[in-house]
Amino acid sequence: MNQVKLRVAEEKDCQRLLELIKELAEYERAPEEVTVTLAEFKDAGFGKKPVWKAFVAELDGVIQGFALYYVRYSTWKGCRLYLEDFVVTEALRGKGIGKLLFETIIQEAQDLGFNGMTWQVLDWNEPALNFYSKYEANIEPGWLNGSLSKDQIRNFQST
Repeated sequence: MNQVKLRVAEEKDCQRLLELIKELAEYERAPEEVTVTLAEFKDAGFGKKPVWKAFVAELDGVIQGFALYYVRYSTWKGCRLYLEDFVVTEALRGKGIGKLLFETIIQEAQDLGFNGMTWQVLDWNEPALNFYSKYEANIEPGWLNGSLSKDQIRNFQST
């Protein structure tokens, strides 16, 4: 395998990132959950008020993985890096690309002076759980995710 190149994502990368996001959603058994449009995704990362930043891993000029994060504020812990998506295309998993991306994200959290970093992982995703255990990550049981959809918010009426 040729040398993997890590760099900060650029707007021109958004189409490929969205392809990898959809690949991740397939792996996580939730392909219908990806509802963001390419225009929305670009605007959120490169518009007037960008909310995310990502690092990409390229091999032979093709993005094969990425790690996307944003700043999360915890009233208990302060500013923390929230790793929203971390994916390497299935054909190249286990080749060290994930390690490079994850360690780049840890370094970013350190460089920005964050008080930690957080992410989610599905409890059945053994490869991911094994990967995070190499970093002695704390995987917290007992937390349930709550959410409201775009339609639920749009249709909300105060009672």
